[in-house]
Amino acid sequence: MNTASMNTSGAAIRALAANTVVAVLEQGRSLRPLLAERLPSVADPRDRALLEALVFAVLRHRRRYEYVIDSWVPRPLPTAQNAVRALLLVGLAQLDALHLPVHAALSATAEATRTLGQPKLVGLVNGLLRRATREPWPQSSDDAIRHSHPNWLLRTLRRDWPDHWPQILVANNEQAPLWLRVNARRASREVAKARLAEAGIDAHAPAYPTMALRIDHASSPTTLPGWDDGWLSVHDGSAQLAIEALAPQAGERILDACAAPGGKSAQLLEAGDGIALTAIDLEAARLARVQQTLDRLGHRDAVTLIAGDAAQPSRWWDNTPFDAILLDAPCSATGIIRRQPDIKWNRRASDLPALIKTQARLLKALWPLLRPGGRMLYATCSLLAAENHAQIAAFLARTADAQAVPLDARYGYVSGAGRQRLPGEDGMDGFFYALLVKQHR
Repeated sequence: MNTASMNTSGAAIRALAANTVVAVLEQGRSLRPLLAERLPSVADPRDRALLEALVFAVLRHRRRYEYVIDSWVPRPLPTAQNAVRALLLVGLAQLDALHLPVHAALSATAEATRTLGQPKLVGLVNGLLRRATREPWPQSSDDAIRHSHPNWLLRTLRRDWPDHWPQILVANNEQAPLWLRVNARRASREVAKARLAEAGIDAHAPAYPTMALRIDHASSPTTLPGWDDGWLSVHDGSAQLAIEALAPQAGERILDACAAPGGKSAQLLEAGDGIALTAIDLEAARLARVQQTLDRLGHRDAVTLIAGDAAQPSRWWDNTPFDAILLDAPCSATGIIRRQPDIKWNRRASDLPALIKTQARLLKALWPLLRPGGRMLYATCSLLAAENHAQIAAFLARTADAQAVPLDARYGYVSGAGRQRLPGEDGMDGFFYALLVKQHR
């Protein structure tokens, strides 16, 4: 490929990255489905990897890059040129987070300005990026800017985690490792690890979760040996721990509320013989993903799938009590920002009251479905007290036959009646767990 064609290809990828950033920041699009739409249009896998890396880097470090742009560009660009502003963010990400060769980054990014239909701004883009290679970058003393978080989230983390908020901010901007769960019905963890090693892939087997493997270097999971055989699933360690806290037993009747995309449903089925699992999700399309997951792992007919509202059991429950219920509740997802950095910008403080109300409604609706002596695990991938220990404290206060069961240190810091894992600790995501038992009355 000659230099001209390389620049054209590089410019197109950078322009696509800028437009993707605009879709997230200006239109509120979710990054994961957005990339799923756009990546297939990029033929070269190296370009697909670059596109993904550029967008993730911008969304992780957005405010710090914006501070540099605002310090060096005297007059703000008009709204019609938001794509060029996003392209400047993409340019700074190449120099800072990705450490790409300066010449290639500058020339391709400047050319991308033309691709975006703004040839008059090529000089602005080229000049700012060249300046960024020669001068120290402006630095803010504002923690929200330095760590690139929205102000409301920083305030909330400071309040809820006064001793840990700095490490949370740092962890949120780091790349997460690839966590896998080995399907106990298909292979042992040792055999799966050895098969990966034969392919030159170094996987770490932590002390817990018991079927987890961690790969610290980027890898496409669907190309891993054992994937097509149903040996492996992508499943963060903290999410796997939720099932270990619930501790499903052979022959139990279990409900997985809010089941999509199906990783925890599969893990429940793999945990014991003869488990009668019911998995429910509000959206039929999301439930189809659960079915796809279970089919790939060899659990095709092992579960009853229901498309419905878990908070309205009168519409779907058969009045047979459950031995155990997993409630992985809808939440702010503030514990998985390192995997989904768009959460920082698309989540609002104003979203929390509705989420908290939904969580409380689910707890109230599902508790009567549990037999006396049965147990419920309430879990979220949130770091916020209002969704976690405060939510459980309120539930316990109004529910006479509910009692919290202490969990051990594997599940993180003591947080009210539950435990909280913070992002990055042991390489895992942020997650809250509260195990509740229904008392005999």
